[in-house]
Amino acid sequence: MKLTAEKDIADKIAAARAKLAVAEPRPASPFAALGAAALAATAAVVMAGVVVIGPGVRFDEPAATYVP
Repeated sequence: MKLTAEKDIADKIAAARAKLAVAEPRPASPFAALGAAALAATAAVVMAGVVVIGPGVRFDEPAATYVP
């Protein structure tokens, strides 16, 4: 009886392995790398803009230095 149960389990495992589909990895796309680089560059520019023109930054008028 134990032999029959083991064979049944082995058959089920073999059937499950046969159903597994091996997914082929897609080749790396140069457009994905370009998009990631563009996103990183945009984020860097935005962060630099926030630092330069952030809260507490003032642009005072320069003093008049013209003497005729």
